[in-house]
Amino acid sequence: MNGVPQHFDYATDLAAFKRPAHRAGIELYQAHIVRHAFEPHTHEAYGLGAIESGVERFRYRGAEHLAPPDTLVLMNPDELHTGRAETAQGWRYRMVYLDAHVLEGISGERGWWFADAVGRDAPRARRVGRLLQTLWASDDALAFDSTLALLVDALRPMARIGRALPGGETTPRFAPVLDFMRAQLAEALTLEALAGVAGLSPFHFLREFKRVHHVTPRQMLMALRLFDAKERLAAGEAPAAVAAASGLTDQAHLTRAFMRRYGVTPARYQQQLGTRPRRAA
Repeated sequence: MNGVPQHFDYATDLAAFKRPAHRAGIELYQAHIVRHAFEPHTHEAYGLGAIESGVERFRYRGAEHLAPPDTLVLMNPDELHTGRAETAQGWRYRMVYLDAHVLEGISGERGWWFADAVGRDAPRARRVGRLLQTLWASDDALAFDSTLALLVDALRPMARIGRALPGGETTPRFAPVLDFMRAQLAEALTLEALAGVAGLSPFHFLREFKRVHHVTPRQMLMALRLFDAKERLAAGEAPAAVAAASGLTDQAHLTRAFMRRYGVTPARYQQQLGTRPRRAA
């Protein structure tokens, strides 16, 4: 494989992932996307970053958003989203994905959430972009952690503490359904089974699920399957085994679906992280 561009629709589309070896629950991402359109996907982590050039259009929490240069992208965990270029030259951006417990450990606070998906603070966005660039280039654990703390401090004014859920609930309405999906990724799930977990009739459940999550149960299931596949690939599992464990038809299905949601093939992703499984002798 000579690089990501051969798998994109357009030669200038590039995407790369990186994870620090010394600290789990953190993933860095940088990309320049012109033609590729990301299908609904999730990182199950805070997605925090900065737009360096161009304009991104993405669907998040049931609404369309535009992120121009020198803006922040602020996504909460477990929120599906899309992404595509709004301008002819595409958009260039950097992101960090932080598991909730990692952000809690760094900030000393529990329950961060962001009301606005796009943060319109140009000086802060440029600072965040510089810090993300420093994180990407850092191979020293102490320097990395120090920069990460500065990044979290820079983003703290954009966050609120404690998310208010509809009806005063303390957990999302369909959390048991999502847990059921995660536990049954390799199974052929039915609408009746999911509705039974929620205690609703099938089509009442379908309407309510889409109202709350802004996607169908099928789209959510595919996003969860692909996130599970992503974690397995990061752990060094072979793509064929990953496809089977995550409920995908075969390795070719995994490759197509992974590429549409994360912008790289499974093989390229493992190559970037250094987790490609060794071939048996």
